[in-house]
Amino acid sequence: MEHICHSGNPVPTVKAVTATPDYMLHLTFGNGETRIYDARPLLTKNIFFPLREPAFFLRAFADGCSVAWNDDIDLDPCHLYECSTPTGGATDVWTVFRPH
Repeated sequence: MEHICHSGNPVPTVKAVTATPDYMLHLTFGNGETRIYDARPLLTKNIFFPLREPAFFLRAFADGCSVAWNDDIDLDPCHLYECSTPTGGATDVWTVFRPH
């Protein structure tokens, strides 16, 4: 399933996530693309206060659509996609399937 973001572009859902102690999320989207999201800016917002605890942050999981930590804290897949950086791996669909 894809989500339509504010920009009007479809964005794939998050299929896998790995959180790191430096507050980065390594994301794998449904289209196979991998990206890195820097979650440090979230730590200044009160709603994300629990994420300041490293052990809690590391419990991030893909909930079938996006990234969540519990029933109260999750992130919008459009935000994750638009605010993350491609890893440059061979998961870019066009790179993998581009005719030669």
